[in-house]
Amino acid sequence: MDLDHVALAATDAAAPLARFVAELGGTVLSGGQFRGFRPVQVRVGDARRGMTVELLEPWDTIENDFLVRFLAGHGDGPHHLTFKVDDFDAALERVAATGRTPVGVNRADPNWMEAFLLPREACGTVVQLAAQRDASPDVATRFAEVEAHGPIGEPWWPPLPASAAQTAVLERVVVRTPDLDEARGFFVDLLTGAEESAGPGALELRWPGGGRLRLEADHPSAGIDRLELAGDAPERILAGTRVVGS
Repeated sequence: MDLDHVALAATDAAAPLARFVAELGGTVLSGGQFRGFRPVQVRVGDARRGMTVELLEPWDTIENDFLVRFLAGHGDGPHHLTFKVDDFDAALERVAATGRTPVGVNRADPNWMEAFLLPREACGTVVQLAAQRDASPDVATRFAEVEAHGPIGEPWWPPLPASAAQTAVLERVVVRTPDLDEARGFFVDLLTGAEESAGPGALELRWPGGGRLRLEADHPSAGIDRLELAGDAPERILAGTRVVGS
């Protein structure tokens, strides 16, 4: 199991995308248009360090209005964390064994099967479990492909501004929780995160592809609180989400 990306919902994804590129030096990896939403993935980092952010904008919402409903209730902001799994059925069995109930289980496309855990069962955020039959290339390969041919898929966004001279690195996603032991059980025992370091009221986790979470305890509300960049950086609000230096 691997933490693949963090997804942010936005009424207008093109606007924060332009800032991810112009201010943080992000590299647009891919995009497309689907019923209910159109995503664009941007790497905040390089081929060796960083994480991928997916921006989601409503699109073709008549038959699928999940994102419109989310934005109406919450506004722009963090939407979900996506974890890639090798064995979809085994992953669902593992989840069910903990008493959780996956929703939106979809096996219609053998190339991309997915299911979701709702925030009440996933430490305050939506978690997507996805199995991709043809494994996506590693980050270094994707960078090379983008450099040679442009973003993968169907680019729908307006022309982007010039990239920042210095590339920022997305170090981690910070998740707050009122119960650190429960969050550890979810992200470590179930979602196989490796404990990288621990301190008073906090726990750093890492996955094989380089994705990192920081769990922070003693907060009344649970869920994604912010994205942290490596080093000093001014605080920004991008797609309704705090982006700060670490």
